[in-house]
Amino acid sequence: MLLRDPVRLAPRPVSVLALVTEAYGGYGGIAQYNCDLLDALRKNPEIKDIMVVARRETSAPRGPRRRLRIINPRGRLVGFVFGVLAHAMLRRFDIVFCGHINFVPLAALIARIHGARLILQTHGIDAWNAPEAWNRYTVAQADLVLCVSRFTRARLLSWSDIDPERVVVVGNTYRDEFSIADAKKIRTPHGLEEKTVLLTVGRLDGRQKHKGHDRVIRCLPRLRHQHPDIVYVIVGEGNDRERLQNLAAQCEVASMIRFPGRVSDRELVDFYRAADLFVMPSTGDGFGIVFLEAMACGTPVLGVDVGGVRDAMADGDLGLAVQDDGFEEALDRAIALRGAPRPELSNRVRARFGRTVFDARIDAVIRRVSA
Repeated sequence: MLLRDPVRLAPRPVSVLALVTEAYGGYGGIAQYNCDLLDALRKNPEIKDIMVVARRETSAPRGPRRRLRIINPRGRLVGFVFGVLAHAMLRRFDIVFCGHINFVPLAALIARIHGARLILQTHGIDAWNAPEAWNRYTVAQADLVLCVSRFTRARLLSWSDIDPERVVVVGNTYRDEFSIADAKKIRTPHGLEEKTVLLTVGRLDGRQKHKGHDRVIRCLPRLRHQHPDIVYVIVGEGNDRERLQNLAAQCEVASMIRFPGRVSDRELVDFYRAADLFVMPSTGDGFGIVFLEAMACGTPVLGVDVGGVRDAMADGDLGLAVQDDGFEEALDRAIALRGAPRPELSNRVRARFGRTVFDARIDAVIRRVSA
């Protein structure tokens, strides 16, 4: 069920307590989603103030910190829990936002103490399988559960006793700087002039091998016979980089791959713009914000139809999500169809997933739980 229809405004401004893993200054899709949601709350006139308590170090947002306070409890998990409770008891909150399913027992306790409404956010693997009994019980107590995709919603409903009417889909958005423009300046420093550029963006985490970097690497020996100018750029850093570099050496394609590491926001936009095709055959993403970022820059995308990727592709209207066993053939076709950046693609992505659309959906969430 998609949450889109507006409802009546809340009768009075509300205070929000947000428990998140990380947000501003964080790395990855969950951190970015939290940033986008907090930005939407900051713009909502019905929100009086927001206290953010983050598990990992979180910096202040860019621009004015209007109605926003960020707290980073020190220490391990126990320190985080006591830090949350200490700050939560200092004042009254109307809404408790729980940014990860592992925090839901703590968030539910605080919501009960304050008589507040509880909103739980779920993403991908975190919600696909049934958690421990206490977590399952407290998930069912949430006033509203937000899921980034229909797939995540279906998986959560398969193990939770919560009323399906209280589980809604609010997909990702992306920052306004992801747009079409010339990217020649990024090609020269990385040896990409006159090359056919494949791009994948994502953390190189050994626990997230489902992203599929290795699968693309194994395709390169065959692809170079048909496309001798092809280069594969892997943006991101992490402990899986060495394994991928060793695999590239074994496949004798190390010269075809660039590892620029973790790049600045400005460079990331340029890499998207420079790519002829964004490809990520992930089998474990709840949505895949990187697909939106690439398409917003006018770059076509290719993924596999597993998890929430279909939502990011808008059921094929924006990007291509193929069956897992058809990925290699689809990669060949997509490279053959490469061309100039597509302004119409960027416009369609903005119309469906742009910041204005996302903000309106978050506003509808707040109105619903505050009515």
